[in-house]
Amino acid sequence: MAFAWAKRLIRRITGSEPPIVSVLRLSGAIGMSTGFRRGLALSTSVDLIAKLFADKTVAAAAVVINSPGGSPVQAAFIHDRIRALAKENGVKVLTFAEDVAASGGYMLAIAGDEIYAHENSIVGSIGVVSAGFGFDKLIEKIGIERRVHTAGDHKAMLDPFKPENPRDAAHLEALQVEVHESFKAMVRTRREGKLKGDEKELFSGAFWTGAKAKEMGLIDGLGDLRSICRAKFGDKVEFRVVTPRKSWFSLDALASRGPQAPAASDWAQGLIGAVEERALWSRFGL
Repeated sequence: MAFAWAKRLIRRITGSEPPIVSVLRLSGAIGMSTGFRRGLALSTSVDLIAKLFADKTVAAAAVVINSPGGSPVQAAFIHDRIRALAKENGVKVLTFAEDVAASGGYMLAIAGDEIYAHENSIVGSIGVVSAGFGFDKLIEKIGIERRVHTAGDHKAMLDPFKPENPRDAAHLEALQVEVHESFKAMVRTRREGKLKGDEKELFSGAFWTGAKAKEMGLIDGLGDLRSICRAKFGDKVEFRVVTPRKSWFSLDALASRGPQAPAASDWAQGLIGAVEERALWSRFGL
């Protein structure tokens, strides 16, 4: 470690240091935790984003994305933090879509000054979705009476154990329109002068391959991290991957639990989270 640092210092002094690209990987559903796995959110990535921009002398900062989306709020938080630090440090950001950069995953991608993807990557899904289940007929069939007491006319809005109220559904749809307009404004700003085609199609919530996304102006080119950076910065370009710092406290905390089985609530919460995340990925055939 010390030898590598000294070698780099000598290279910098002599002017022979190759271009360095710092790399951060953002992978998984956004804002969603399953069991002991923390979801992708600003709180779980803020330190990594700071490390991405810690060295202002890098040729560029690269963010590799593989996400089917999730929370629009957390996606916007991460996007905004990347843009803020890129501006503060004067570092160009390149983003790369792997399997999927869709919905909130695409919101992360537009944090890049340039966006790249594989020709078969899934890109887009600029829309808002809310899904759930209705159990009112089930509990009626098995003879269960549910009792809910609220203060506030809309406190039990969209209760899955009650028949859907058209007024409640209209309220949810109005909220979705607001979020969708905010998402579209972000895309228009970040892809200004690059978008091609009808906005009705671009912002329909549909998704496309990387090749088609390039035609539509949603991305700038096709290629992976290594090939694009070698083309831009030369064959000697080196990559510095940002990784999470290990927490001995977390390891000790887990070890202190010993061999005891997780609580039933942990299993239930983890199972629900896993099903929700699986549903996000499955929308894109993965």
